[in-house]
Amino acid sequence: MRIWARQFKDTHMLKDELIVDESSETRTHKVFHAIEEVCKKMDLAQPVWLDRNIKEFKRNAVVRFEKDSFIEEIPFDYLEIRVIEED
Repeated sequence: MRIWARQFKDTHMLKDELIVDESSETRTHKVFHAIEEVCKKMDLAQPVWLDRNIKEFKRNAVVRFEKDSFIEEIPFDYLEIRVIEED
């Protein structure tokens, strides 16, 4: 599985990370591990999954974590997590 994480501010991409997970874990575990790894690399607190985030991710394999998903203040508008390749 390949997951692409990107930070956006004013429609401009600030940072991005590509996470590749070739483990035999479930899809859900791979996504959670990828988000954890992205947050470590980008020095961010883990975002909170709100109901709308879960629905969006199930529907499109893309989720946007906006300011209300983070406990700490973030210097960007949102963090987008996108599954770009499934196993």
